[in-house]
Amino acid sequence: MKSKLTKLFQFMDTLGLGERDPFGNPILFKRIVMGIMGFITYNRIRFYNKTEIKGTEYLEDLPENGVLFLPNHQTYFMDVICLYHIFFSVKWGFRNSINYPIYLLAPRSNLFYVAATETMKNDGILPKLFAQAGAILVNRSWRAGGQDVQRGVDVGAIKKIKQGLQFGWVISFPQGTTKAFAPIRKGTSHLITSENPIVVPVRINGFRRAFDKKGLLLKKRNTTLQVEFREPIRFGKDANSEDILRKIAEEIGIEYKIA
Repeated sequence: MKSKLTKLFQFMDTLGLGERDPFGNPILFKRIVMGIMGFITYNRIRFYNKTEIKGTEYLEDLPENGVLFLPNHQTYFMDVICLYHIFFSVKWGFRNSINYPIYLLAPRSNLFYVAATETMKNDGILPKLFAQAGAILVNRSWRAGGQDVQRGVDVGAIKKIKQGLQFGWVISFPQGTTKAFAPIRKGTSHLITSENPIVVPVRINGFRRAFDKKGLLLKKRNTTLQVEFREPIRFGKDANSEDILRKIAEEIGIEYKIA
């Protein structure tokens, strides 16, 4: 009897029954949302377009938490969704491939991504649903309501990202916007020096051609979507801010400019 109960509890733990992430989201509900979003979007990155992936061998031995992924940014949502697909696939042991969507049956749950609060709350039901899949909502200090603004930094943002890092992997876009040729934000170096995560730069390309700005509507089919994970970096708390930002810009393939 004890053996059967032990197996039942182990199965419940696998599903995340009763567990919550650091932001209060039930793990089981999060897995369900991830699976649904995965099935909805799979054809867009696998058949309507082709996803070319490199470097997932760097992800295989990463710890379960304390890892910060820093990609360049091309759409509001599809960049993150594609990365989620890849992370799920890596968890199941597939390298540089999303060809086997069986991984959607048990997606990785310790994932988070940094997103602007107004983006997630003003763009309809799908973004609101996807927010349940791990959004760390922050208020941008330089942009609001589609206009350039100047307001105080969201002091709670670093704290929330820290919580995400303590629990799992976090995706943050150092440019903070989908605009082409946008500069890197200084807050990226502050986050790295204060939390000292393992940093994985990511180069992405093709999403801006294939999808609309939000990344929810197909704009052009038969586009090659490229995702390349670069070698993980541990900068250290004493690293120079300018050196950090310059290195990140180089690794993700953007011009070094600071905002």
